[in-house]
Amino acid sequence: MKIGIDIDNVISNFNEVLLNEYIKHDKTLRNSGVINKDTYIRNMFDWSEEEEEIFYHSNIERIAKSLKALDGAKEYIDKLKQEGHLIYIITGRDNGEYSDPINMTKDWLNKFNIYYDELIFTNAYDKQSKAKVCLNNNIDIMIDDSISMCTNCIQQGIRTFLMDTTYNRKINIPRVHNWKEIYDKISNYKREKLNVILDTDTYNECDDQFALAYMLKSQDMFNIQAITVAPYSHKECPVIDGIDKSYSEIIKICKWLDFDTNNKVFKGSTDYMVNDYRENNDAVNKIIEVALKNNKTYIMAIGALTNVALAIKKESKIIDKIEVIWLGGHSFLQQDNLEYNFRQDIRAVKIVFESAVKLTVIPCKNVASNLRTSVYELNHYLKDKSELCNYLIDRFYNDGYHGIQERRVIWDISVIAYLINRNWFKTDKISCPMINDDTSYIATNGRHEITMVSYLDADKIYSDLFNKLGGEKYETNK
Repeated sequence: MKIGIDIDNVISNFNEVLLNEYIKHDKTLRNSGVINKDTYIRNMFDWSEEEEEIFYHSNIERIAKSLKALDGAKEYIDKLKQEGHLIYIITGRDNGEYSDPINMTKDWLNKFNIYYDELIFTNAYDKQSKAKVCLNNNIDIMIDDSISMCTNCIQQGIRTFLMDTTYNRKINIPRVHNWKEIYDKISNYKREKLNVILDTDTYNECDDQFALAYMLKSQDMFNIQAITVAPYSHKECPVIDGIDKSYSEIIKICKWLDFDTNNKVFKGSTDYMVNDYRENNDAVNKIIEVALKNNKTYIMAIGALTNVALAIKKESKIIDKIEVIWLGGHSFLQQDNLEYNFRQDIRAVKIVFESAVKLTVIPCKNVASNLRTSVYELNHYLKDKSELCNYLIDRFYNDGYHGIQERRVIWDISVIAYLINRNWFKTDKISCPMINDDTSYIATNGRHEITMVSYLDADKIYSDLFNKLGGEKYETNK
């Protein structure tokens, strides 16, 4: 899991040191002592607003540098890391109170040998800032002492623990009191995984292999129910041959990543519904079986929609139990949908659109086309990281169909990324369009809604992909 951790009052003894400094200074003023006990330290004394502001801003940087780590912080952060969790330290110190918050904080963390995978700075006075960071980085659990920060995280669906302090006890938020308790809470927390089926024409180009590997490396989020082989065909590769090649490709990649393929990989349709193909096949039967047994199953479709449409036609009960995320067609900025996944089986597309199944469409041109990268970038982040990584690079360079290319779009990873973190995408709910025989959309009003993706953040998607496949963080704005 990805764990977000505040610094002050979570890793450091900020309150303890700050209170001692205020008590010490109070004695040089009116020596009135604490007059408001159960409140924030800056409001405990009878100082004027000006007196308090001057003292705080004149001393906060010195105080911050003198802090010590709380008992157990290093020990349990190290244990969490050893158990495979990613540690994101998220601090609000970029708030104008420090001359050099980044280096000051790095020096302090190094001084106490506090481990972190990533250090992120926010403005403590922007109460939504940490929730935004958690959403953008797909943080599973956030630990903070701020009521407003924790409340906002909870409102955004982020599992949150409030570090107990004297001034935050009037709020009913799950709280922790020490690092042993933090560790126990995290150890006992299990995020519910998404039941997923990947429907893929794996050997078609090179992007399906990346998508399959991306899914397999994200099993902390996905309960992989099945991998089904979608049809594809080229002039020199009829559908039946493509099915066999894709099946073998899936097995090869799964073996590289130690994924048990027993009762998991199923061959699908050997022709298209537009050609009156209606036969039963293992993929269609498995989609129905999985959908009926689960409360919710997500079908990540990165090829023609033939298998999905046949499953819906054969068993309409699955419509209310599945959500389809499909890479296909183009955005409404285009005049047609003469895109490979769309035009292969227009009848299947129409069936899925008309079924009223919960559907998200990621268009190719103007949306997924933003996922363009180069063999040079892949070499930088993935070369020699594993046999799989080298194979993906080679396949990217020459996909066996389009020939050698130094730059391509890895389209299919968009569908996997959408279920990993929907905040990397901008979407619109629209009335389900009609589809002309020439593949163009007809805008409608008042029909059932579908979700149309209008933008994706390629940097965030590639950052996650490269980190999972090769252990390298993608550098934005290079």
